[in-house]
Amino acid sequence: MHPKPNALPWLLLSLLVIALDQFTKFWALHALPPAGMPHPVIPGFLNWTLAFNTGAAFSFLAGGAGWQRWFFVVLALVISGALVVWLARTPRRDWRTALPLALIVGGALGNLVDRLHAAKVTDFIHVYYQQWSYPVFNVADCGITVGAVMLIVFGFRSGKADVR
Repeated sequence: MHPKPNALPWLLLSLLVIALDQFTKFWALHALPPAGMPHPVIPGFLNWTLAFNTGAAFSFLAGGAGWQRWFFVVLALVISGALVVWLARTPRRDWRTALPLALIVGGALGNLVDRLHAAKVTDFIHVYYQQWSYPVFNVADCGITVGAVMLIVFGFRSGKADVR
């Protein structure tokens, strides 16, 4: 009897997220004005604004003495490892689980590359409206966020009949 194919091929999507994230960060580092100077893309809504973060989301622990770099490296490796194991145990056809997991892994490893290479994460996407401003983020952060939201949304639907 052959084992059922698992969802590990979805890690190709993770590689795509990592590549896109690193490419866009390379572009931002070489094309944008110095850190903190906005470059309007959609005035009143979206700027490219180069920023660096030694912490996590919303600069959490950014003021640490450097230990946070290795904390977030280990955290990214542990979480990514756990999600890869989850993918290995997920049937390949279960895209509602595999897709979000692959996005999260790609995002976590995309930011991990920055932490290992430069001890900080490069951010450049700034969304705002009038007085409201969301913290500057990057493509890896998008993968993590979209993947997490998808896991939650699909998790709520898991008990309902599958309508195709």
